Amino acid sequence: MSSPLLWLFVLVLVLAGYILIGWPLLLALLARFRARPIEKQFVPRTVTGVIAVHNGAGFLRAKLDSLYALDYPQELLDVIVVSDGSTDETDAIVTADKRAQLVRVPRGGKCLALNAGAVQATGEILFLTDVRQTLDPQCLRYLVACFADSTVGVVSGDLKIRAGDSVSAGDVSLYRRFETWIRDRLSQVDSMFGATGSIYTIRRELFVPMPENILLDDMFLPLSAFFKGYRLVMEDSAVAWDVPTSVEAEFGRKVRTLAGNYQLLQHYPELILPMRNRMWLHFMSYKMGRLILPWLLAIVLVLSFFLPEPWMAAALTLQGLFYGLVVLDPALMRGNPLKKISSPARTFTVMMLAAACAVRIFWTDPRKLWVVTLANKKA
Repeated sequence: MSSPLLWLFVLVLVLAGYILIGWPLLLALLARFRARPIEKQFVPRTVTGVIAVHNGAGFLRAKLDSLYALDYPQELLDVIVVSDGSTDETDAIVTADKRAQLVRVPRGGKCLALNAGAVQATGEILFLTDVRQTLDPQCLRYLVACFADSTVGVVSGDLKIRAGDSVSAGDVSLYRRFETWIRDRLSQVDSMFGATGSIYTIRRELFVPMPENILLDDMFLPLSAFFKGYRLVMEDSAVAWDVPTSVEAEFGRKVRTLAGNYQLLQHYPELILPMRNRMWLHFMSYKMGRLILPWLLAIVLVLSFFLPEPWMAAALTLQGLFYGLVVLDPALMRGNPLKKISSPARTFTVMMLAAACAVRIFWTDPRKLWVVTLANKKA
């Protein structure tokens, strides 16, 4: 009986290792040797910036200034601010600004707000951005340049995190940089599976109305273009800046985004069909892999108790050391040498717990998975 359990343990461990290490290495090799170049040439196009805002007054003035400071022909750029049932000074700020168009809608969530903004848009390109992040002045030029390639339907920028004053904030930033690295390599191979919600552009004719309860507009919209044959690409020279967040705040965001992946399978079931999804291997290895990884690690832990010696002692000792560092991390002072190991271990574990909690989407109203943003708090 012990031999089959040992083989099952090895099989699950290998699968987890493929998701964590094997697939990223495969992706790196494909991006290097089988990359599809993107034709880039800046040709000025009409652009409509759309910002969906709910009580974002604390950031809105700076955001509008950031948009109108872009190094882009101002006569080709118009901005629509969709006030999603705001009760603060959001509407007054837009009205007083006189540069942007205010569209006020009843409180219905980000997707319905973006739908309302897109209806009013006239630009060839829609520039979707959030209220909190500031924009690099050159970002829109870089994004628009990618549309010289007729196969490109969506172009995503890169969200960079400003330096934080805690180790955990740095680890969250490191995690996000790894995610950006993956999306950049997917873009080189063919396409990503979404975009960075705070800074991305889409051809206006590819915009489709979104259902109210969609958690990931920045995947729902791009995937619609993807299944029409267009590429979803990353332009890492186009940068938006955000404030650092703690690992606890990142937990809530990851629960929502990973739950959104389950939700998207209901709208795009062809994602798991190899004959319909030209990036099937990568979707299964990346998006689905992230969803099953915490359960694989749980199986590894349970099976460890039933392994023959000396495998049981070795497996339990290694996992005990790892999870012991996770539990110990909050008590360690900054500067402790162990912090360099315990803090990333804790961040990884929190992300795995978030992936496990994402199954809440099957019995929870999706709107309850949205967390209060910094913009809301500040406003």
